Amino acid sequence: MGAVNWIGLWTLYLREVRRFVKVYTQTLMAPVVTTLLFLAVFALALGGSVRTVAGIPFMEFLAPGLIVMSIVQNAFANTSSSIMISKIQGNIIDTLMPPFTAHELVFGINMGGVTRGVLVGAVVAIAMSFFVDINIQHWGFVLYHGFMASLMLALLGTIGGIWSEKFDHIAAVTNFIITPLSFLSGTFYSIQRLPDAAQLVAHFNPFFYMIDGVRYGFTGHADGNILAGLVVMAGVNVCLWGLCTWMFASGYRLKA
Repeated sequence: MGAVNWIGLWTLYLREVRRFVKVYTQTLMAPVVTTLLFLAVFALALGGSVRTVAGIPFMEFLAPGLIVMSIVQNAFANTSSSIMISKIQGNIIDTLMPPFTAHELVFGINMGGVTRGVLVGAVVAIAMSFFVDINIQHWGFVLYHGFMASLMLALLGTIGGIWSEKFDHIAAVTNFIITPLSFLSGTFYSIQRLPDAAQLVAHFNPFFYMIDGVRYGFTGHADGNILAGLVVMAGVNVCLWGLCTWMFASGYRLKA
């Protein structure tokens, strides 16, 4: 149908979505339990005292960061596991043989990861609303940064899945790249409390902008420049999309 293989693209997208929907207790419900446990731990640590960060009750300040973390973990897991399992089982050829362009492969696979990330973020936010006072101040920023965060991690998952030759490699990407960048991005604290040098380093972390943007959408408070965050998120995703396209087009670690 025209210049795009719409039927194949839709089929590829549905395949990626059905992968996580069939095991929804693991892919959708488990992140809710994990996030609520984080809330419980912090609530117990505070001992019932009311503390604020930048004039915002700490639990309300923390909630957006936890939502983004759940998005990050699940979007990355969806695409990385999809490609890694296909490579190990030897059926990656079933994805590469149909008449798809590299951009279509990137779109179909990563939109599945985006869908999982956005769904998990929405479910986690709803569950948290029963325990934390959540009042969204700027819907546009929440939707934009939520989508762009999902896309960024889905693309990173695709890159990691193509680059990796075994599951240990994926675990290394998660443990040494994704997790440190997530925890050092202001998830649990305001970077304004850091020394000037540490604040400068934080501004080079793209994870900071996704969390800061979502937090601004929820609370109206931002540690960084919100307009810069919009540009950084878009720019990083364009670069990652280009890298993914090159990998599929060249067959990097996909073709024998």
